[in-house]
Amino acid sequence: MSISDNDYKILWGRAAGICSNPSCDEDLTVMLNGGGGYNVGEMAHVIARSPGGPRGQADGGADTYDNLILLCPTCHRKIDKAPEGTYPEEMIFRWKAEHEGSIRSAGTALKFTTFTDLKKYVGRLLIENNSVWATFGPRSDIAQTDPGSNLHEVWTLRKLSTIVPNNQCVVNAIESNFDLLPPESVSAFYEFKMHASGFEQHQYRRLDAYPLYPSNFQTYFLS
Repeated sequence: MSISDNDYKILWGRAAGICSNPSCDEDLTVMLNGGGGYNVGEMAHVIARSPGGPRGQADGGADTYDNLILLCPTCHRKIDKAPEGTYPEEMIFRWKAEHEGSIRSAGTALKFTTFTDLKKYVGRLLIENNSVWATFGPRSDIAQTDPGSNLHEVWTLRKLSTIVPNNQCVVNAIESNFDLLPPESVSAFYEFKMHASGFEQHQYRRLDAYPLYPSNFQTYFLS
């Protein structure tokens, strides 16, 4: 059994395309001059697929998200080549949980004194998302001029590593400062929240439909 595309995308998205070793934090997408790029991330088994492998068990480890951690090649090799007991499974599972938890909770601890300050923070994240779309998306200059490139692969990775976590951070930051929102912006925020959730799920498993990005959201948070 091989690792499914669904598990691969969930792992990449929840780790935001960053090595899950807390002493590393390497960005795992390498960009090339002129467009395109490639992924250096490795889906490492916590419990080895083979009973005789690192942290192996009698029945072997599963090829599923629950038994995988996203690592850079250096950390993957270092961990699996280390003497038995150096990196026990409990430690690696903790790395994964803490790393993914920090991604999911980003923005929750932020407290702003004015809506203007909140808007500036949210606006920067939206600008980054727009830049990713403009640079790597299907309507980008590179995609239009070089349709044979691997840009679609980079676009898939960047949606998972940048847009999905940025959207979550936007939702967290606004919810943590909800009392600062002008009443007229509340509806737009809830529309964005539903869009962010649907967009993320669509990356992991294609949906027939999900709420589109609300254009009026930028009116309040990117003006």
